[in-house]
Amino acid sequence: MRNLAVPAALTGCLVFYCAQASIEAASRPPAPVAGSAQATGGATKDNAGDDSAGAKSFAANCAICHGDHLEGNLPAFPPLLGVRHHLTDAQITEIVQKGKDRMPGNPDIKGEELASLLRYLQSADEAASKPASGAETGQAAVLAEAGGALFQQNCAFCHGRDAMGGESGPDLTRSKIVRTDVHGEKISQVVREGRPEKKMPAFNFSAPELEGLVAFIKAQVTLAESVKGGRKGVEVADLQTGNVDAGKRYFDGPGGCAKCHSATGDLSGVATRFEGLALEERMLYPRGVKSTVTVTLPAGSAIAGTLVYVNEFNVAMRDGNGDYHSWPVSRVKYKVKSPVDAHADLLGKYSDVDIHNLMAYLQTMH
Repeated sequence: MRNLAVPAALTGCLVFYCAQASIEAASRPPAPVAGSAQATGGATKDNAGDDSAGAKSFAANCAICHGDHLEGNLPAFPPLLGVRHHLTDAQITEIVQKGKDRMPGNPDIKGEELASLLRYLQSADEAASKPASGAETGQAAVLAEAGGALFQQNCAFCHGRDAMGGESGPDLTRSKIVRTDVHGEKISQVVREGRPEKKMPAFNFSAPELEGLVAFIKAQVTLAESVKGGRKGVEVADLQTGNVDAGKRYFDGPGGCAKCHSATGDLSGVATRFEGLALEERMLYPRGVKSTVTVTLPAGSAIAGTLVYVNEFNVAMRDGNGDYHSWPVSRVKYKVKSPVDAHADLLGKYSDVDIHNLMAYLQTMH
């Protein structure tokens, strides 16, 4: 495996596989939320602690993107189960009312409707966090099952349902921290503090929740070790076989990389932030890259900004001041510029040698 070559015809599959692992992480809907119509056969509660008003608001404003059961629509829209573990009510309120990234703000959600929505998110977390009944197979198994439910809600989006790597997170079953952590203190510290430099948020889990999470991850390590020939990861050394000078020539020349990127500019330190497969995924198909759009109005003036979304009915953007704009596509002309398109075009042109050489050059950018 030391001289692993990634065939050019399969480079797209490499990216697809990592995305697919996270798509599967949201494929199972969570247990019905206590008090919801699904859980009560069509009836809803009607008392002071009722979350049916929040469920109604969620269905009207959020479900189209985040799923009817908060399971998310990956890879574009994350699951919201467990969101209150790492965002406060104030932070959730700000995102709901002001929007974030491609999500537009909804300032009309306020007062009692907002309070009901927050209660609904809380009740969904509590209901989905309970382990299934009939799991009395020993304390370790009970802990691992409870931790598994918590993991699926909060971690599987990045690390995959089986903790063996996913959308953007590494394979935890091969992690040095996990494998050297006897009592769970190291894992718990990373979970509580997060990894801001790697865009991992901090989570506000209780001590019992952390104990269950550690038990699940360690159970997955044992499972991974028992599966022969089932390796899902790629060692960093497997992707360090290229020629640096040849990679630089490809970067500056045939690859066209230098038209948009600079080793001393936007890519400075990229090899510190990413390594191995994570770096190769960013090279082949970068995620989270914002597209820009220029909209020409009927009067002839043009507005440029960051694309929020575009479909057959509307185009929306945020301008340089952060203000949100939206127009019916039938009334304006628009031109979208997507930096990712150049990377996608190269997928069918790379040779094995090109990829390894380019990776070698990127790995010098510390």
